[in-house]
Amino acid sequence: MIVLNAIFPLFTLLLLGNLLKHFNVTSDSFLKTSDRLVYYIFFPVMLFWKIGSAAPDHGTTVNLCSAAILAVSLVFLLSLVAIRLFKIPRFQAGSFTQASFRFNSYIGMAIVMTSLGESGVRYFGLLIGFAIPYFNVLAVSTLIMYSGKKRPLKENLTYLVKALISNPLILGCVSGMVVSQLKLSFPVYLDNTFAMLSSVTMPLALISIGGSLSLGGLKHNTPLSFLAAVLKVAILPVMGYFLLKAFAVTGVPFKAGMIFFALPTSTAIYVLSSQLNSDLELASAAIVLSTLLSFISLSVALLM
Repeated sequence: MIVLNAIFPLFTLLLLGNLLKHFNVTSDSFLKTSDRLVYYIFFPVMLFWKIGSAAPDHGTTVNLCSAAILAVSLVFLLSLVAIRLFKIPRFQAGSFTQASFRFNSYIGMAIVMTSLGESGVRYFGLLIGFAIPYFNVLAVSTLIMYSGKKRPLKENLTYLVKALISNPLILGCVSGMVVSQLKLSFPVYLDNTFAMLSSVTMPLALISIGGSLSLGGLKHNTPLSFLAAVLKVAILPVMGYFLLKAFAVTGVPFKAGMIFFALPTSTAIYVLSSQLNSDLELASAAIVLSTLLSFISLSVALLM
């Protein structure tokens, strides 16, 4: 029942978002606006509140984050090997690599909230707070490497630094960590405000993701998007499992880690691919396919 209880609400909202878009109840402008609201306001506020409210054990958090970063690093290297082995064109390489390791934090948080509760949310929030900066460095570096455009090193570094310090999710996580370290507590009126803001986050995010999913891009990109999806929702969870065991991560942190590894690729790869001249159709196809296949990987992760 844990799989049904955790995943049914998630995919119901994704399906609802897709149906609303199909029947023109929502529009592209609505979806873009809701994306911005979730990305810049609601989700960062929720991360700040959940992380700032309580601090998990530091040793466990370090081990959890270490296992995650090492697992993703290995899959990232495998994606680079795949680019050479399958002679993936430079124009598609950046999108392919991103799709193999970047994760959808909205879907992850929704699953964690329904299956692990408050403790799981805090561990997951801290995990993505550590992971997002590192993953952005990998993604941006690879896109620049394969973009085919020679730009000055200073310009590349400036772009990367701006991408990190202006990321609302990173700011929300870091601010929450500061509050947690200082052992500050939120007064009731702030707790109630954060609770109301947070209650909007997951439904709006999932409906928006569902509205953006389309099978059209799969037509010409099935082999590469499938390979990227296999790396993301099959190889990464297996590597993650053994590394969590190696780092002696157990209990709720272990479950949060397995959900993290089993997530589909992030919808953000489409935006970054657009900004740095990579294949948007492949990015879109990889998002759709990994989201569909994540039903299997997340089910297995929850059963574990």
